[in-house]
This record gives sequence, C-alpha cells and structure tokens, in this order.
Amino acid sequence: MDQLSINQKVFIRRSDGRVHLAGIIKLVGGANNLVTVEWPEGHAVRGKELPLEMVMLMNPQIFDPPRCSGTLASIPPRSMKQRMAAGSFPPRFATASPRQVAPPREDDVVAQVERMRKQRERRRETHTQARQKKSEDRGNPNWEIARMIGLQRLQMKSHPVKSGNTDNPPKEHQIVVCVRKRPLRRKELADGELDVVSIPSKDMLVVHEPRKHVNLSKFLENHSFRFDYVFNEDCSNGTVYEYTARPLIRHIFEGGMATCFAYGQTGSGKTHTMGGQFTGRQQSSMDGIYAMAAGDIFTTLKSPSYDKLQLKVSCSFFEIYGSRVYDLLMPGKPQLRVLEDGNQQVQVVGLTENPVNSTGEVLALLELGNSVRTSGQTSANAKSSRSHAVFQISLRSSANSRLHGKFSLIDLAGNERGADNSSADRVTRLEGSEINKSLLVLKECIRALGRQSGHLPFRGSKLTQVLRDSFIGGKKVKTCMIAMISPGLHSVENTLNTLRYADRVKELTVDSVSPKRLIRTASNFGGSSLPDITHQSQIENMYLSPSSKSLEGVEIHSSPAKAVIDTTNDLNRVPEQGSESTYPTSGRQLIQGKSRRAQEASIMLAKSLAQFRGQNFP
Repeated sequence: MDQLSINQKVFIRRSDGRVHLAGIIKLVGGANNLVTVEWPEGHAVRGKELPLEMVMLMNPQIFDPPRCSGTLASIPPRSMKQRMAAGSFPPRFATASPRQVAPPREDDVVAQVERMRKQRERRRETHTQARQKKSEDRGNPNWEIARMIGLQRLQMKSHPVKSGNTDNPPKEHQIVVCVRKRPLRRKELADGELDVVSIPSKDMLVVHEPRKHVNLSKFLENHSFRFDYVFNEDCSNGTVYEYTARPLIRHIFEGGMATCFAYGQTGSGKTHTMGGQFTGRQQSSMDGIYAMAAGDIFTTLKSPSYDKLQLKVSCSFFEIYGSRVYDLLMPGKPQLRVLEDGNQQVQVVGLTENPVNSTGEVLALLELGNSVRTSGQTSANAKSSRSHAVFQISLRSSANSRLHGKFSLIDLAGNERGADNSSADRVTRLEGSEINKSLLVLKECIRALGRQSGHLPFRGSKLTQVLRDSFIGGKKVKTCMIAMISPGLHSVENTLNTLRYADRVKELTVDSVSPKRLIRTASNFGGSSLPDITHQSQIENMYLSPSSKSLEGVEIHSSPAKAVIDTTNDLNRVPEQGSESTYPTSGRQLIQGKSRRAQEASIMLAKSLAQFRGQNFP
C-alpha cells in the first residue's frame, strides 16, 4: 500500500461494468487492506470502498512500473573528466536494492474475486428485476407488495387439487368445508389489481395482507388456513363438483338428507359455481353443480344397486328474499307460507314439485327459475344475487310417494359489510341486513350440527327454517360448504371474513371432546375402579396430551394450530415426590363439564392421587 497516497488517481470498475478514474480519500491497512475512493457524477459525488487486490488488478502500472532499458544506446556518453571524477570519489550514497513486495497468494485473490463477482451478479439481477417491475407497473403504487408476494410464492411448492386423482379419493365426513378461489377479472387486471391469495397445497391457503410498520415501511402479514379441499383459479366446476357434491349422491340414495351450499362475498363466484358459466348476461347451466348433480342422480337411479328401490325424481326451486319465500317455477312467482305441522315438520305451503325424467328437463327448470330470480346492482357486483336460491332434488317412492332422500343445492346471497353499502339506498341496506342475519343463523345451525347439540336454532331465519330436515337427523344428515373468495387486494378484508367464517364451521366438525376422554375410565381397564398405582409412570399415562398423543375416536381435521382441549386445571400436572399440594376431591374442581360419568371418574382419580401421595416410588 506504500505505492498509494491520498488524492492519487486510480482506475476502478463500477458494478455495472464501467471503468473510470477516481481519487483516493482513505487508506485502511492491517488485515483488511481497504481503499476508499470517490468521484464526481453529475451534480453529486459518489464513493466506494474497494479491497487492495481489486485496485492492484485495475492499476498494474502503479505496482509494477516499467523497467529501464539497459542498452548502451540509451545511455548518453560521458566525457573523460566526468569518468575520472566518478572513479576518484566514492559514491555518496549506497545503492539500495529494490524493495521486495510479497505478492498476494494467487488462489486467495482468485477466490475473492470470484466471490465478489457472484455477489455483484446477484445484486445486479435483483436491481434489474426491481427496475423492470417498476417500469412495468409505474402507475401501480403496490409494486413493492407484488414483489414481496412473488418472493413468498417462490418459497412455496404448489400441489393443487387434480381431477380424477385416485390416490386421494374425496373425503366423507358429516361436514365438509372447501374453499374456491376465483381468478381476477379483466377489469381488475386492467386496473393493476394484485392477487394476494396463495395456495401451496390441496388443503391449505395463505392470504398475504399488506401492513405498515410504525416507520411506514411495508410488510406482509400471512394468514394461513386449512380446510378439507382448496381449489385454485385453474380448477373447473367439474373438479369442484367431484370433491364436494358428488360424494353426497350415494348418501341420498341410502335414505339421507344432503345439503351443499356456496357461501362468500358478493361477486366471488357463487352463482357461477352452482348454476354454471355466464356468457354475457346469459347463464349456461350445463357445467354447474345443479346440472352435474342431476346427471349423476339419473345415472345412479338406473344402476342395479338402486333400480329395485323404484324411486322417482322431482325438483323444486324457490328463493328466500328477506323473510319471504317465492316459488320460482310458478308463473308470477307467488309468495309461499312456511308453516310447521303437528309432527313438527316444516312445510312450505304451495311449493310445487315438478317430476323430471332426464337431465334436460332439470336444465329447463333451472333456466326458468334463474330468469326470474331477484338480483340487483351493488358496488361490488353489477348483477348481484339478492336472494338465497334453493334447488331441491327429491327421491320419492313410486308406490306411496314417501320421501326417500333429498338433496338441497343452495346458492346463497353474497354477504356484505355495512361499509360496502354506505353509499347505497335504504332498500339495498335492508337487503344486506337480512342477508347477513340469515347467514349468521346458518352458521350457528352448522356449528350446533357439528358438535351434535340437542338444540338447533333453525327458527332464527326463514332459510334455516325451510332447511330444518337438513340439520335434524343425526348421521342421516351431511353438509358440504363451498366458501368462495376473491383474490384481489381490495377484497382482502372480505376474504379474511369469509375464511374465518368457514374456519369456524370447520373447527367444530371435530367430534365433541367430553371430559371423559381426558382420562381412562374404569371401563377401559375392565374393572369397577381404577387400578392400583404402583409407579409414577402409571399416573403419567393417564393424561393424554394433545401435542403428543391423539385422542381415541377423534378425527381432527381442523387447523392444527388450534387446541381442541382446554386444560386449565390441576388435572394435567403430576405432583413431584414430597410435594404438599392439596388435591381437590370434587369432580367439578377437576374437570369443567356436564358429563356425570366424567365427574365420577374424576372423583376416583382424585382418591387414587391422594393415596399416591403417601407412597414412595423407586
């Protein structure tokens, strides 16, 4: 570094490949050997810190000066007097040998240069992508959010749901909750809308919610949800039907009641999924769940397994607008009354059931009903469904017309927030209020069905009242919920509300965990009382931790991050030897529950623990 000095001009290479002169302003020796330079650029002065090896490579003329030629022709002749004077006097100064500078090791320099080159390439690629993205979305203020979402998706491995996958057949639970993501519309793409929903696997999705720190820097808050199935924007109606409504066809032929409904905000694709694809303002019912379910019903009806039942098919189509019910298959769409008979069965008085013999007749009924269905214009959708449409396919015995099974396919009206209708008229706001009220009652009924509650609040709305037979019946009742979500950034709050609604429903599909499942009762040991305790490990084996052991008979298919058991008492703690803690002797103090068997088991366990205090374990 002795060949360098402050303000000396040296050549440097910029990160973009340019080479120019720069002035040295600082030299750092020691183990680092760094050189700081600066140069004017425009109206600003820029600087850079370089390793000494890089400066040596770019400036060989400083560290390896050209040697002087030793030929006689280059040496001017001297006179005789000068030669005699030089020979008679000794030299005043001793000739010093040139200073030997130890060159750096070649392998270290090459490795460091290669490492710096790779880092420079990575930085250059990142900057190029950022500049390209910014130039493409120059008018989009959310280009930084789009870049962060893109980096998140690069770390995900996508495994979407595929049609006809025999390795993973459709699940058969009493309640199945699925989510379908619609693609961005043309208008949303033209406006630069961002897709904030990622689907890494067939049963999981992530919502990237943009947030800001206190210093106004942007970041993403990722919300993860897990359901039975998650369908991305590339899945067709046929794929959705294969995993949602199709497994319910066999259930109604076995004498059960099945319900499949689409839930979501306005404009999320519920009517498209249930009724079929829109071509302009006309809807084609060929590829909707309605038509595909009807086709499978007629195919199953002719199969040898169910041909002997001698069943006939009939269809009814009605809508629930506010608190009123209208028949969509009758001229003039008359209003119907919902009454309860002496057998506590809900009857829709005056509802017509049209017998059908083919899928074509079902499609004709669907087109007739959809043409008179109530719709309106909202801020979220130009043609929004303002009513709940219920299409029921009934199987009745040909001999006595007795109901054998029923399949209810429901296209729910879109849920809306009050902020979305702040600029709407009074009628639209009242419609939204009635819609949200009925959806809330529907959720409460499904939750009560999931935990097998003795009370179902189906009288809270007309929707749940007419679907009473779809909630009461025990194992004969199966429900499938398709939650529709919009992937746009401006709909992220509505999307999260829909997913939380569906997640709440799915969370309670786990079999109700009563306190008796927390301990092994006497029936598990084959005796009338708990066994004698001889070792501390026997006490530890009585406690089933949700994180380490799975509960017998409980199939957990909700989010694994959520606890299904609330253990907030001393039952989960095993006392150490010599501890003087007082054990409660009441079952109510051990376990908060209503099960009489659980309380008795708790009392027996408390007595055994009291005996255990005085024993000495090896």
